[in-house]
Amino acid sequence: MVVTCQILSPVGPLQLEENGQAITRIAFVETKLERETAPPTPLLAAAAEQLEAYFAGRLDRFDLPVALSGTPFQGKVWQALRQIPYGETRTYQEIAAAVGNPAACRAVGMANHHNPLAIVVPCHRVIGKNGALTGYAGGLDRKRFLLDLERRRRSLR
Repeated sequence: MVVTCQILSPVGPLQLEENGQAITRIAFVETKLERETAPPTPLLAAAAEQLEAYFAGRLDRFDLPVALSGTPFQGKVWQALRQIPYGETRTYQEIAAAVGNPAACRAVGMANHHNPLAIVVPCHRVIGKNGALTGYAGGLDRKRFLLDLERRRRSLR
């Protein structure tokens, strides 16, 4: 059974989902909540707490059980994204090379676009070859916010 809740965050409302064993989705939603809802399960509560700690600069690596559903290629890309250190970026080309297909930059971009776990699988840390912020399912303003947050917090350490 899938259980869903929404939480408020500095980048807007986030929808969290779990399947009883793992977090299956964290997505940006455009519908603003009138109030913050209490996560209905211990797993969703843990995800909400870790996201809150991330936004407060107290957490730089998530420790949640996750279940990613996608193609084998997407799975490789999402795993490579999880290896990008907090506060750092990689290019689409670097991720393509890391998954063994240096010519698959566009496919890496599509895998990023279909990432079901925003923030936890940090596709916001992938940038264009020239350093430009390119494409982000949550919008470039959110991507910029997340990268700036991580850079500021990392520089304080």
